[in-house]
Amino acid sequence: MAESSDKKQILLRLNARLAADLTAWAEDEFRSLNGQIEFLLREAVQRRRKTAAAHDDGEPYDEDSDTP
Repeated sequence: MAESSDKKQILLRLNARLAADLTAWAEDEFRSLNGQIEFLLREAVQRRRKTAAAHDDGEPYDEDSDTP
């Protein structure tokens, strides 16, 4: 029996060009396509958290705002 994992499985649909670009990028960095996508998403979430924390001035965070 397979071990349970804390990872959530999702279905992701990508256009062929984006999938090819991500696959090439993943190969350049010695990652699987799944590993590369997870890496990029993790980086994006960390940047968003830092941005949200920098904007934590008591006002509600507006992710659509153009001003810092």
